[in-house]
Amino acid sequence: MTAAARRGRPGADAAPVTYGAIGATQAPDLLQYPPRGFKPVERSIRLGSGEERWQTSRSALLSWGVQRGAGLEVRDIDLGTGEQYAGIRYNDDGTPAGMREVGRAEDVYDESGEPQISNGMSAVLRMHLGPFTVDAPVRVVYVVEDENRVGFAYGTLAGHPESGEEAFMLERRADDSVWLTVRAFSRPASFGWRLLSPVLRQVQKNMTAKYLRALHPISAA
Repeated sequence: MTAAARRGRPGADAAPVTYGAIGATQAPDLLQYPPRGFKPVERSIRLGSGEERWQTSRSALLSWGVQRGAGLEVRDIDLGTGEQYAGIRYNDDGTPAGMREVGRAEDVYDESGEPQISNGMSAVLRMHLGPFTVDAPVRVVYVVEDENRVGFAYGTLAGHPESGEEAFMLERRADDSVWLTVRAFSRPASFGWRLLSPVLRQVQKNMTAKYLRALHPISAA
């Protein structure tokens, strides 16, 4: 295990996320019916096609490649207990179908020894805005690893300027094209941040654009 990551004690990661609709980024009708008081967003980009593009993008996505590629520092990684909330399963019509099954996760590491994103992992995302530094604590609330769909979502923890959830999903479609989709719902976390709401919205817009470019082969060239 790298020095940057540690396994938390049972109960050490019990601090709740700062919103109630955990897993709602999975809802097909998120853009039409977001959690009350939250603003939704969804953006997608085609990354390329073929097996190599799929495997490369998948590996990068599950090792914080989107966040790091967008210019964020990923700090204070805590693997959690491996026994965390996995989110809600939704039917095609958007109605809840029940809870996703989840058990204790097995730690997986990439070639550099960094821990792969797993359910219950927490981290602090550090953003530099001119002379200012903003720390945004998050916890991974679900991970999806299907044959042609891979991704995860994290929810905000206390200290994050916003309250809500953000999901990053990689999809390999029938024509073998590879797509990255970012879905989120959020609102300012406190009265002080609400006063800066226009600034937060612009920062979120800019960050979403950076997230989408982070895994694109042109950006990596």
